[in-house]
Amino acid sequence: MNHTAPSRDALSKVPAVTLGFWLIKIAATTLGETAGDWVSMSLKLGYLVGSAIFAVLFVAFVTGQVRSGRFNAWLYWPTIIATTTLGTTMADFADRSLGLGYPGGVAIISALLALSLLTWHRVEGDVSVASVTRPRTEWFYWITILFSQTLGTALGDWVAGEDGGGLGLGYENGALVFGAGLLVVCGLYLWTRASRTLLFWAAFILTRPLGATLGDLLDKPVADGGLNVSRLWASLILVAFIAVCVALIPQRAAKASDAV
Repeated sequence: MNHTAPSRDALSKVPAVTLGFWLIKIAATTLGETAGDWVSMSLKLGYLVGSAIFAVLFVAFVTGQVRSGRFNAWLYWPTIIATTTLGTTMADFADRSLGLGYPGGVAIISALLALSLLTWHRVEGDVSVASVTRPRTEWFYWITILFSQTLGTALGDWVAGEDGGGLGLGYENGALVFGAGLLVVCGLYLWTRASRTLLFWAAFILTRPLGATLGDLLDKPVADGGLNVSRLWASLILVAFIAVCVALIPQRAAKASDAV
């Protein structure tokens, strides 16, 4: 067990948490929904084949991220997108192909996410983004990110959908629910002394179902409460938006002296 904390000047391999970080993150999670659905549904490859494709991309990008000597925004954000697309197809495979339904999928993925965080904390003694300075910690980080993205997809579908045990609130109301949850987290961050690390992970998880419901709002048929934008076009627009944000929004590596 290694509980050695990084020095306050040690640079993480992931970005500092800023407003720009959350903007790009929400766009990336929305892209994960539209791109994941495009591969598995529009191309009719299915959730299992789609998951296999995105799993290969996930491993490739994480390996590149781990081997990189420092934080690189042009490598980090494609890796995040790989987790969102894989999370989308994995959640859909569990909920629909395996017949677990949305509540069952949410329960199982929540348990996996909790196990990932607990194991990471037990081994490393810290689950903050500033601690992501070593290869082993990076793998813990990215596996936890993957489970959080998968949980977000399942949560978004459970709240918005009517089938599979869903609550049937619709995509617009689902986005409002998760947006309200994010406002609560922001309030706790601004006006309480709640753990910044805990609030980060809460916000990270909540932005995924927000992105999922926004993605569904874009590409689902009008009759189902969506805007009926082509999944491919929605994905390409989001890719362009993310690229512009990465190019224009200043980003730096997180360090141990940061809040989370």
